[in-house]
Amino acid sequence: MDIVYIAASGRGDPVRAGLPFHLAANGSAEVGHAAQIVLAGDATDLLLDGVIDALEPLGMPPLRDLVAKAVDHGIAVHV
Repeated sequence: MDIVYIAASGRGDPVRAGLPFHLAANGSAEVGHAAQIVLAGDATDLLLDGVIDALEPLGMPPLRDLVAKAVDHGIAVHV
């Protein structure tokens, strides 16, 4: 199954910013589904220097760990 997660929240809402990465890396990829993430709107500010390293979504691993896991799984991130 191919799944596309669309992220529209940025550093102003760490939980919503981290959720697509968490679902793609710890959900879809873990069970063998192909996943992609699209950053739109405020989510594009995740690409600014230091933002990924600073965000720690409540109830999830830090965003830097989620992004690293997504990269390890070969999950494409589109802007």
